[in-house]
Amino acid sequence: MTYRASSDRYNEMEYKRSGRSGLKLPALSLGLWQNFGGNQPLENSRAMVTRAFDLGITHFDLANNYGPPAGSAEETFGSIYKKDLVPYRDEMLISTKAGYYMWEGPYGEWGSRKNLLASLDRSLQRMGLEYVDIFYSHRPDPETPLEETMGALDYAVRSGKALYVGLSNYSAEQTQQAIDILKRLGTPCLIHQPNYSMLNRWIEDGLQDILQTEGVGSIAYCPLGRGQLTNKYVDRIELESKSPEASSLKPAALTPERVQKFRALEQLAAGRGQTLSQLALNWILREGGVTSALIGVSRVSQIEENVKALSFAPLTADELAEIDRIMHNIGDVPW
Repeated sequence: MTYRASSDRYNEMEYKRSGRSGLKLPALSLGLWQNFGGNQPLENSRAMVTRAFDLGITHFDLANNYGPPAGSAEETFGSIYKKDLVPYRDEMLISTKAGYYMWEGPYGEWGSRKNLLASLDRSLQRMGLEYVDIFYSHRPDPETPLEETMGALDYAVRSGKALYVGLSNYSAEQTQQAIDILKRLGTPCLIHQPNYSMLNRWIEDGLQDILQTEGVGSIAYCPLGRGQLTNKYVDRIELESKSPEASSLKPAALTPERVQKFRALEQLAAGRGQTLSQLALNWILREGGVTSALIGVSRVSQIEENVKALSFAPLTADELAEIDRIMHNIGDVPW
């Protein structure tokens, strides 16, 4: 069946300018980090991508190593793009990254010019694209001069293979240095993609100030703490805290204090008539937060639930203070 995008796809979604650039991002972007690899049914991936676009999500975020197996998420997206989205290319932002391990030998990872540009070529081939809208350095390389890594990003734009460049997983100090180099090269940094949520607020200790001063946007990955900020997770930790010896979670995740804090957060969300994940997205998108939140999903209903978060009133000062109180010392404990 031929896909035709919804005629009202732009009616509800919010769009916000990335820093001082001319580019606007949707409040929610779709990340293909997991659940879009070659080990997943293509039709499920297709349903999620097209439903997201119908709801106004115009930004699709990938990386060379997304899958599994590595590279297969880009192949999946390329198949969906070819079948359904070619007519809408100018309405979409497609991003990819390079820096993590992709192939054997000394040139298959990190931040050399050799690796980044070869990886970008492979990504474009997998997706069937002439260019990406944003090309990221996925992580800083401790052994490659930053000037070389940023020079590769600059070349990606000048060669027409990317329109903008960004950084991911760079510290505040590294980000400032990279921004300065890119500025001198004439290809300004568009955006930074950090891990950021109620459970992981490291960017508030310097990085956000740098981005604000330099006019660089931000897009948060793992805004739901890899699933911890969901009602399902709260139910699980409370149940398994009663039999911690049989749980696959770390003991630090199952303390009575942590369960109590999550239940209090869940009650605050319920008082607003929303789910915990919707509250978490409202928090991440609060004034002074980030440009866009990068959601990861495994089914269409999760996209729809996340988008509904945008229909709720912004969090009040009292609600934000209550969240700070609840989350104090809660700890970010991975699954």
